[in-house]
Amino acid sequence: MARARRLDGPARFDRKATPFLFIAPFFAVFLVFGAFPLLYTAWVSLHHWDLLSGNEGGSGLANYAELLTDPRFYNALFNTTSIFLLSAIPEFFLALGVAALLNRPLRGATWWRTGVLLPNVVSVVAVGLVFGQLFSRDYGVVNEVLGWFGVDPISWQARRWSSHLAVATMVMWRWTGYNALIYLAAMQAVPQELYEAAELDGASRWRSFWSVTVPGIRPTIAFTAVAGTVNGLQLFAEPQLFDPTGSGGTGGNDRQFQTLTMYLYEQGFGRFDAGYAAALSWAMFLFCAVFAVVNYRLVRRFVRAS
Repeated sequence: MARARRLDGPARFDRKATPFLFIAPFFAVFLVFGAFPLLYTAWVSLHHWDLLSGNEGGSGLANYAELLTDPRFYNALFNTTSIFLLSAIPEFFLALGVAALLNRPLRGATWWRTGVLLPNVVSVVAVGLVFGQLFSRDYGVVNEVLGWFGVDPISWQARRWSSHLAVATMVMWRWTGYNALIYLAAMQAVPQELYEAAELDGASRWRSFWSVTVPGIRPTIAFTAVAGTVNGLQLFAEPQLFDPTGSGGTGGNDRQFQTLTMYLYEQGFGRFDAGYAAALSWAMFLFCAVFAVVNYRLVRRFVRAS
């Protein structure tokens, strides 16, 4: 009995401490690669900081004040929002439609489900090069097809609306299948009894989809809305590779499709102004957070209304 009491203390400590030891590696990695860079970036944003020579003295909120009066920042903000909306809204409905088709009994279902993921695993560099050729003004397939209907060749990179549409198409092509598989996994968890009850009530397949399936996967839709917003507002690779000038992140000769991340890249690695780039990164962080919350609420309201 005395020995059992002596072992009771270490055993109780082991039961309480062991779970924390298991999760400690995650928090250690997060502190080193997550929290510390975040706080260090905030400190750099309060200084005149050259990427090569380092700290050149404190600036207070001067970088943020300059950011609020910078027309190129607002241009990049508009471009980012425009491309995001042009890609995210159609992508949401396309992914739902593809997931609904894949959720039906299909021959070779595994191959179909694997196939829709292929655009996401293809190198983004390859995607940029291929779509750059597709949207080429003189030899592009898109202009060739439009020419069959009497449409004059469009210089897709030269105009704001056309470049936004082309980049949004690249984003949709890459991410629609990925989101469709996430929706498919959620759809397969919806209880079959709900569909049987809807069928007994005389609901069509279309009505069952919007009244049973979509509300049943509401948490998954909300998750993809937040994750898609964060990824979409940090868009860099697609517009950078779409730039025919290769001019270091300016997004065309008139900055017509320069995104926030491209502008950050230009300031930090083109002009070596790390202090201003750090302030821009924090502005992006706040913008992404606000936009994600708004998008989350809109999607939840849409799903609830359906």
